Amino acid sequence: MALVGYARVSSIGQSLEVQREKLLEAGVDAELIYEEKKSGLDSERPQLKEALRFVRKGDTLLVSRVDRLARSTADLYRIVDDLEKKGVGFQCIDQPELDTTSKYGRLMFGILASISEFETGLRKERQMDGIAAAKVKGTKFGRKVQLTTGVIATISKMRSDGKLIRDIMAETKLSKATVYRALSDRSVDIPIVSYI
Repeated sequence: MALVGYARVSSIGQSLEVQREKLLEAGVDAELIYEEKKSGLDSERPQLKEALRFVRKGDTLLVSRVDRLARSTADLYRIVDDLEKKGVGFQCIDQPELDTTSKYGRLMFGILASISEFETGLRKERQMDGIAAAKVKGTKFGRKVQLTTGVIATISKMRSDGKLIRDIMAETKLSKATVYRALSDRSVDIPIVSYI
């Protein structure tokens, strides 16, 4: 039953000393403190991944502050849920109510999970409202249309002039599939050319 610490600062110039001291005072062995000097927005946090791989059933992961571990409530809940599945506790030194080794702490995380789910629902609702408002204003979604009537006519003319598909692709900067799709489009009058 080991105490494992995780400390992170957002930039190389910042010091981990304050977090390290708090973890040592809480009883974490210096060798079991995983330290990271990376942005919380950077999803590649190798030291956190290593700490999460290292912990075993009965261990407890400690951080000085919750924002050192997670970028959002949802991220925190996901990490703590993964720890709980392994039988590992979680404690936050500066926020003692965030302690999954106690009944009260587990209750707090249950509340956090509900808040996280609520936030996700609100975010989706706002997104859908924004999309609906944009559609009312006539905003187009998706990829820009490449095959306009003019482009189709140009490609058809180039082909009827005897140009090779690869040459048409090079000149129009369109893919082979797009060029063939343009050539198969019957909505544009294509001049009939005799090759006899």
